[in-house]
Amino acid sequence: MESVFEIVAEPNRRAILSLLVSSQQSVGEIERQLRMSQPTVSKHLRVLRESGFVESTVDAQRRLYRLRPEPFQEMDAWLSQFRRFWSTHVDALERYLDRMGQSREDQSTPTKRKMTEKPTRPKPRRDTGETK
Repeated sequence: MESVFEIVAEPNRRAILSLLVSSQQSVGEIERQLRMSQPTVSKHLRVLRESGFVESTVDAQRRLYRLRPEPFQEMDAWLSQFRRFWSTHVDALERYLDRMGQSREDQSTPTKRKMTEKPTRPKPRRDTGETK
């Protein structure tokens, strides 16, 4: 059996899941929106259904598919440890950038002595007559 990550690694399945986030869809609606053939859509929906990502209901002559939250909760629980890791590192980066920004502001503020000094001009170069 494939893991939840192997299942969502397939681009067509991710596209189908993205469609189902907003509302339930029929196979025909998924085909049209993703421009996939009916057998391709059906194949991916079968994998998603068997793995618990989607469930279907019958509405007259159509089968409607919608997301099930459990596999996403499983992924979210696993990813939460990495969110904590990145959150700590992003917070440290933010503090560092704040310190760097303040340091640059301090350097760019002219002091009284600097304001009274005359600006220096570069000395003109003498032409030595040599060509390179």
